[in-house]
Amino acid sequence: MTYPNLLVELFVEELPPKALQKLGDAFAGVLFEQLKAQGLTAAGSQLTAYASPRRLAAHITDVAPAAADKAVSQKLMPVAVGLTADGQATPALLKKLGALGADASAVAGLQRIHDGKADVLHYESTAKGATLAEGLQKALSEAIAKLPIPKVMRYQLQDGWSSVQFVRPAHGLVALHGTEVLLSVKALGLSAGNATHGHRFEAAVDPVVIASADSYAQQLRDDGAVIASFTERRAEIARQLQAAAERVGGGVRPINDDALLDEVTALVERPNVLVCEFEKEFLDVPQECLILTMKANQKYFPLLDAAGKLTHQFLVVSNISPSDASAVIGGNERVVRPRLADAKFFFDQDRKKTLHSRVEALGKVVYHNKLGTQGERVERVRAIARAIAEQLFANIGAQNPALDSQDGEIARDYLLSCVDTAALLAKTDLVTDMVGEFPELQGIMGGYYAANDGLAHEVAHAIEDHYKPRFAGDELPRENVGVVVALADKLETLVGMFGIGNLPTGDRDPFALRRHALGVIRMLVEKELPLDLQAVLASAVPAFGDKIEDASMALADFIYDRLAGSLREQGYSAQEVDAVIALRPQRLSLVQKQLAAVRAFSKLPEAPALAAANKRVGNILKKAEVEGAVDPHVNPDLLQEKAEQDLYAALQRFVPEADAQFAAGDYTASLQTLAVLRAPVDAFFDDVMVNAEQLDLRLNRQGLLKSLHVAMNRVADLSRLA
Repeated sequence: MTYPNLLVELFVEELPPKALQKLGDAFAGVLFEQLKAQGLTAAGSQLTAYASPRRLAAHITDVAPAAADKAVSQKLMPVAVGLTADGQATPALLKKLGALGADASAVAGLQRIHDGKADVLHYESTAKGATLAEGLQKALSEAIAKLPIPKVMRYQLQDGWSSVQFVRPAHGLVALHGTEVLLSVKALGLSAGNATHGHRFEAAVDPVVIASADSYAQQLRDDGAVIASFTERRAEIARQLQAAAERVGGGVRPINDDALLDEVTALVERPNVLVCEFEKEFLDVPQECLILTMKANQKYFPLLDAAGKLTHQFLVVSNISPSDASAVIGGNERVVRPRLADAKFFFDQDRKKTLHSRVEALGKVVYHNKLGTQGERVERVRAIARAIAEQLFANIGAQNPALDSQDGEIARDYLLSCVDTAALLAKTDLVTDMVGEFPELQGIMGGYYAANDGLAHEVAHAIEDHYKPRFAGDELPRENVGVVVALADKLETLVGMFGIGNLPTGDRDPFALRRHALGVIRMLVEKELPLDLQAVLASAVPAFGDKIEDASMALADFIYDRLAGSLREQGYSAQEVDAVIALRPQRLSLVQKQLAAVRAFSKLPEAPALAAANKRVGNILKKAEVEGAVDPHVNPDLLQEKAEQDLYAALQRFVPEADAQFAAGDYTASLQTLAVLRAPVDAFFDDVMVNAEQLDLRLNRQGLLKSLHVAMNRVADLSRLA
């Protein structure tokens, strides 16, 4: 049997646009779950959420007018407490039954159930199912209470005395079950009806009287000039944006920005995309500035040409559709012009001062009360960058055979100079007018101003790129100078914050330390930098002097945790990742090769036995090392059993080959070479007593196992595969 569908709508004043989609999904979702929990929905009931600037609504199919009655078993008390020796009800039992609406006549029907300790009396009854009006009232109250409201408003109701709290003042409530209005349902001082309101200016009728739950969306579209569905409205805006760009021609396209599209979808009820333009002279300003001011301040969609360059035209998503749109177009063009003029003014003014002349001003900008000013921070970044650059560029001549030793020295000195200059100037755009107005442009504007100052392109690129990667999937710095400065900048933040104990907790990470750690990892891995992690961290600590404690070990753990999480997201198993990360590899650029070797080794038939044996060896050595370090040295003369002699011989034969392959970077071949040790290892554990009573024999056998353990665990801790 199918039942009518249900429609619930809250009509409110304009909702916060950045939260609209989340509010709509939460309102509808909680409403549906609460009705389902009360048994008012069917197994196949479907939910459709609606959210527009002035409404939150939910449409639910197949909703029963009342929930089915349910059998309820109520635990009362132990039989010994509820009944006397002759089976009569005690006062305690009668009181309990009275509280449940029963009397002494119910005693004969009580069930006796053993709970493992004693027989317990249970009262069996039938609970009447909730009516839809009752259930919806409860569900609606719960949905409103659980709404993820960014900021609550308190407002007065029409009676002049009462007040309620909600995200915005509510002015209407619709509750329709099929065509029936659920008149008894109330919320936020409103009683349910069947009338709502459409577009402020373009609705064909007002109010819009909803005939049935199923006609809601179509009536709002036809009579109210509103597309109620957030998803449909978003798709319509995207379609119109593309169509408008095609009308402009020349291969232009609207800028791709999902966040902007979501926000505009939350601002309009019936979208109408219009083409506008501004004076071409503004294109002399860096396009990032113009794009940002149009998107952030005006919610416009800039148009880019086929090469990705900004054009002088842009798209506006209007909320009205007049027959003559010229006034709307002209108004938007007048509004954007002062914004672009401001950007041009800031750009022209900023270029009157060099970046070098702004360095001193950073000394007056507080970075952190425990870590000093931005000026002090710049000096730390310079020191860290210098230390990294000296490691990275030390053998630049050897890395470029075309350079002789003198040219190699010149190239090295040039790169070190570029690194130092970029590190010195990277933060100077923070004190420019443009970045003061648009903080999102930090780094980007520094690159433009560096080019304007005539600085080397390596310096300009490094200044622009040193914040990269800004987010997951962002591109990395283009050149090695930028990589060094970006590494230094992120390490300064990580080492400094860990050094003063300012660590991320739960969802809180105000200094984006997790993102900085992933940025460090990506640069070390994807740029294949020949740098040891611990050495890099250690080289950053001296730059802080006595301002911090050395927390390098804790920071290394933090970075390895981020690395492990990243690798698991890339599809590696937890066992594979644990096996490699357990060794705390210093060259993160080699981790992918180690993982590939582990994965190939895992597929060998010998792998399970060797992993289990490796775990056993580790446990034996761990116990032995309680008494002192185990020496991997083996005296062949003390090898008495054939099995230990065979294992020693196998190690002598195959380990040098595996070591040579490891040194050559062929980790897969190295592990596969050692797979032949399975048979001698199995025989050793079958036939040899490691902890012999004779001390020299015991130490020699422990040394043999230590040699095996060292050889087997150079690529990964194979015991983690057991």
